[in-house]
Amino acid sequence: MAVRVSVILPTYPAKNHPYIFPKLIRTKLKTIQNMSTSSESKRVVVCGGGVIGVCTAYYLSKLGATVTVIEQSSIACAASGKAGGFLALDWCDNGPVSSLARVSFNLHRSLSSLLDGPSSYGYRPLTTLSVIVNESTPIKPGPRGVLPDWVDGSAQEGKQIGSDQSTAQVHPGLFTRRLMSEALEKYGAEVVIGKVEVVEVSRDGRVESVVLEDGRVVEADSVVLALGPWSSKMVMLSSLFRVYGMKAHSIVLEPKEPGLISPHALFLSYFPSPGSRPLDPEVYPRPTGEVYICGISSTEEVPDNPVEVLPNPDSIKTLKRVAENVSSHLKEGNAQVTAEQACFLPCTDDGNPVIGELPGTKGCFVATGHSCWGILNGPATGAALAELVIHGQTTIVDLTSFSPSRFVATGKRR
Repeated sequence: MAVRVSVILPTYPAKNHPYIFPKLIRTKLKTIQNMSTSSESKRVVVCGGGVIGVCTAYYLSKLGATVTVIEQSSIACAASGKAGGFLALDWCDNGPVSSLARVSFNLHRSLSSLLDGPSSYGYRPLTTLSVIVNESTPIKPGPRGVLPDWVDGSAQEGKQIGSDQSTAQVHPGLFTRRLMSEALEKYGAEVVIGKVEVVEVSRDGRVESVVLEDGRVVEADSVVLALGPWSSKMVMLSSLFRVYGMKAHSIVLEPKEPGLISPHALFLSYFPSPGSRPLDPEVYPRPTGEVYICGISSTEEVPDNPVEVLPNPDSIKTLKRVAENVSSHLKEGNAQVTAEQACFLPCTDDGNPVIGELPGTKGCFVATGHSCWGILNGPATGAALAELVIHGQTTIVDLTSFSPSRFVATGKRR
């Protein structure tokens, strides 16, 4: 049996832990095999409840598809709930992702206007700075150029690398869940909790259904595999291309005086000691007064279940030290650590996402490999893929360079 869920999202800022899925307030049981659908409505199963899968489900449902999202744990339980939520208009320029990023940045603006982003998931423009921090440098009093007053630690210098016209932020977990709620309540999408075992394909090479680990079968006209780093666990994907997980760590702090923290995102070159190689942590104040700090990445094996992803103690310790050296407001005693966490970012060997229909399997689509830009590029990926699934072509952005067919063209798995 499937569970159809309806949710109420907390008004932002939320007082409860920001990564807990809002309480389910209404459930309705219905058999998965007998999904209600009109003769004109295409049944689409989206596997994966992260930002890519949810954005795709949202735009598919807006186009009239009957959408079922299958998620192993909970919506935004992995990187989509533990990321920084940083958005940039032009940071991907001069590369394959340029048009995708620009379209998606503007879609974030539109979605914020439509869904009351500032109050529902913390959307806001912000100024972005590049800052050099050296632990061994004594703190110097007096004016500090472009650095805001709360950055009063060992920062040597800073320069502006983004304005409130070109950089912005969202709370990624709340954004993803808000979009999922909209698809559920307004467009009739469904969420099924379960682990995808296999996609069944007919003799003529067309998808027929998705089989879950517990034996449930979800019938489909089309399937979208938006599994993030768990794409590596799906043979029909891993046999064609490689997606590996980059484990990234983060902490969330609540300063005693949150009103003193201005909306400045910081990209650090952080030197733990003289002559050492710099680390590259990032600092994002949020409208709640929380401060999110991330960094310290490594390539590791992705566990089977998102709930099994645990942070490395040494990495968390380093991020706490970064916080103390950036600002006195983030030191122990002046701020409380409310989250110590890790997540896996989905990466590909050529550095580009994989978006499109799988060669040789009609009706089976994939969207993965967005690395650190998943939150930014979620809306454009979802909107374009929805067009491709429903209409067979895209108008919002060209997906040609992201097609999984590029791996077939090389003659080998990459």
